[in-house]
This record gives sequence, structure tokens and C-alpha cells, in this order.
Amino acid sequence: MGGSARPKRRRAAGAALRYEHVRQRPSAWSQAREKASRGECLAGCLVLLVVTAALIGLALTVMTWGPRLWGRVAPSVPGGGYGFAAVVGTLLPIGIAVLGMTLSRMRWRTRALRSLGWLVASLPGAAACLVWTVVVLASFRPKHRRDWDGSCYERGEACWVHVEYPWVWAVGVLSTVLVSAAVIIVAFRVMDTREKPAAA
Repeated sequence: MGGSARPKRRRAAGAALRYEHVRQRPSAWSQAREKASRGECLAGCLVLLVVTAALIGLALTVMTWGPRLWGRVAPSVPGGGYGFAAVVGTLLPIGIAVLGMTLSRMRWRTRALRSLGWLVASLPGAAACLVWTVVVLASFRPKHRRDWDGSCYERGEACWVHVEYPWVWAVGVLSTVLVSAAVIIVAFRVMDTREKPAAA
């Protein structure tokens, strides 16, 4: 038979594989760095430096003034170290109350001069909290007993405090709790007296 042969169908060429370059997702640090302006970065660095300087200053103050307060001031207070601990225990709640009353009234955008006055008025509260912190930290003994060497038992040092006044921590905590409760009660009463005329 002389019929013509069917032409073979050509296979379609396979689709070329295309590889797209996938961009690596930027890290959280790089995203934050792109979003933050140079001023914000400088402000953050400044805050970090201030906090670091404050912590170093606090540590030096504890090392310098802590033993002096416990070794010289505490024995001269009526009641000795226990009376000193009772007095110091009142400083934290009173200092926080003073800071709350003064700093909450600051309005820098509308009343800058008056806000500056309230900032100055808050300094006694900050000083009271600082004294409380220094006295408390100076009374902490080293964590390990092997570090309780001879210098720890010198007058005014932490081990000396606990030998002379074994229950000093209980007196300080009790004083802080009682004064804190009194401050909270007074604060609620003041708030009630302010709300009553407004409601009337």
C-alpha cells in the first residue's frame, strides 16, 4: 500500500525550571535599626550610660557609706541597731509616697516651670529611697560562708551587723510593712475626700 505515513507528533519541550532568588528575611535587630532614627539611638545609648553610671554609683555608695552608717550612726540611735532599722524601714514607703505625689503633678508641656518645682520637691523622696537602699544592701552578707572572712566582721560590715543585731531584718521589714499600710490608708482617705465634693 502506498499510503503516506503519519507524521510523528513532536513532544512539547518541558517547561524550563525557573529559580527565583529568595531574599533572606532580615533579623529583628536589623529591622529595629532601620526603623529607629539616629536620635532615638543616641537617646537609648544615653539612657544606658545613665543607668550604668547610676548602678556603679550605688555600688560605690554602699561600699563607702554602708559600713559608716551601721558602725557609727546605728549604735548612737535610741535602741541601737534595732532602732536604726526601724527608722530606716519608714524611709521607703514615705519616699515612694513623696515621689508619687510630686512626680504625678508634673506637666512639662503646659507648665514647665511648675513641673521643675515639683521635680525639685521630689528630691527628698528620692534621697529617702536611696538611704534605705544603701542601708539594706550594706547589711547583706556574702552568699557563701567561705567569703565570711575577717573583714566581714569588722565594725559596720555585714557580718558584724548580724552578730550585733541578729533580728535586725525582722525589725526593718515590720517597720516598712506597718508604715506602708499607714500610707496606703491615708492615701485612700485623701482620695475619698476629694471625690465626695466632686460628686456633690
